[in-house]
Amino acid sequence: MSDFRSGFVSFVGRPNAGKSTLTNALVGTKVAITSDKPQTTRTVVRGIVHRPDGQLVLVDTPGLHRPRTLLGERLNDLVHTTWAEVDVVAMCFPSNEKVGPGDRHIATELAKLKKGIKRVAVATKTDLASPERIASHLLDIQALGDELGITWAELVPVSSVAGDQVTLLADLLVGLLPEGPPLYPEGELTDSPDEILVGELIREAALDGVRDELPHSIAVVVEEMGLREGRPDDRPLMEVHANLYVERDSQKGIVIGHRGARLKDVGKRARLQIAELLGVPVFLDLHVKIAKDWQRDPRQLRKLGF
Repeated sequence: MSDFRSGFVSFVGRPNAGKSTLTNALVGTKVAITSDKPQTTRTVVRGIVHRPDGQLVLVDTPGLHRPRTLLGERLNDLVHTTWAEVDVVAMCFPSNEKVGPGDRHIATELAKLKKGIKRVAVATKTDLASPERIASHLLDIQALGDELGITWAELVPVSSVAGDQVTLLADLLVGLLPEGPPLYPEGELTDSPDEILVGELIREAALDGVRDELPHSIAVVVEEMGLREGRPDDRPLMEVHANLYVERDSQKGIVIGHRGARLKDVGKRARLQIAELLGVPVFLDLHVKIAKDWQRDPRQLRKLGF
């Protein structure tokens, strides 16, 4: 067991760079919510990859950005705290977009990390780019590293959606970890509590298909969750009572939809995902509430778990 390796890897990058999708692809199941809306990830989810030669603990942080609200500042603080505690930081650069100012901003922060932390560059979303585009993208990433004095321990193109080179990336990441015993028991895929994962699945369903201004404004709190009493053992039912918080009346209307149709659809899709996660049928009770300007209010941020 002496050559077994284990440690923490943090995926970083600007919002919507493919970090959550990559986390899920490596773990092999859904532990981080994904969306085409930037700023989807709010909690640091640890996905755990178990292998014969090592254990990768993946830390999926929110996208680092220039904050416009108190929530934004707290999310950025979370990223910096996480970086200081991991063995490897893997920066994601989407292959279908040019290396830009947002990437430079994050890479500049990466260059300041202490010497012992290894840095890896991952060119994500290669399924959305031509081979020529990927080749020039890799050269741009290398050039950015050279300019900022970052030595990339590895530079890997991957597609989480197509599954291209995901296993190779896992091999390379394990190779960069220190030798040591597993940090989590076999079979455990995340250390996030079920309530957090359930809340994130509800938020993902609520974000699907809504207008651009809404994603930042939605927070979900699972108020109560437990098996319904009095049910036979072979027919369990998990009851989940949750509130969706938005900042304004107009947003409440968007989330609920015409005659409640949208909220009903959100509930149906979230319920199926939660049942799959927990392995039991689910009764989901959803309510939409207004917490005025909660992203800027320290008291409300605390209440909503930030």
